[in-house]
Amino acid sequence: MIKSRLFPLSIALAATCGLLAGCRKAPGPPVPSPTSSPRTPTTTLAPPEQPVAPEKNPPGDIPDTQVFITYTSTTGKYAVEAPEGWARSEHGTNVKFTDKFDGVQVTLSKRLTPPTVSSVQREQVPALQHQGRAVKIQGVKAKSMPHGNSVICVVYTANSDPDPVTGKQVRLDNVTYYYYHQGTLAALTLWAPTGADNVDQWKRISESFRWL
Repeated sequence: MIKSRLFPLSIALAATCGLLAGCRKAPGPPVPSPTSSPRTPTTTLAPPEQPVAPEKNPPGDIPDTQVFITYTSTTGKYAVEAPEGWARSEHGTNVKFTDKFDGVQVTLSKRLTPPTVSSVQREQVPALQHQGRAVKIQGVKAKSMPHGNSVICVVYTANSDPDPVTGKQVRLDNVTYYYYHQGTLAALTLWAPTGADNVDQWKRISESFRWL
């Protein structure tokens, strides 16, 4: 009688142990060591663009016989002379005239007060250096102009944009004149290959700018 009672009990214990074994949690993936950490990829900054060497006999002289036209912006309310035949592109109140590596550009922006040498050195010069290529500032000064304009001009050199076909770059002479009128600042920029003889033509263009 005692043996017959022990047999069912052993079967029940075995079943219970099997059930418990089935309920055990399966082992998970190994926990990484606390000393291991993902590597942060390192980035290498490109070196700053270097000034290209000026050409010995640079192109870009505006001929003494060059004909000029007067460009008028009715929305920008200004007028300026530019060489006839140069390619012209307009964007709102801004305009650009280009011929190979030569150019004339006018851009307008809002400003509460007239510019000074100090404000241009503090605000416009860093912008020129950031937007241009290997810009080297040569001087910032105030200058009187016809039509009652008193302007601040910045003289500097810079690399040209690469030619879209050949990739060639040239070193450029640049002058940006800042004209102010009733809350509007006009930046007139002239550029040509370094060494090009455009003194008289640039004088004519810069003195032709007037507010309407």
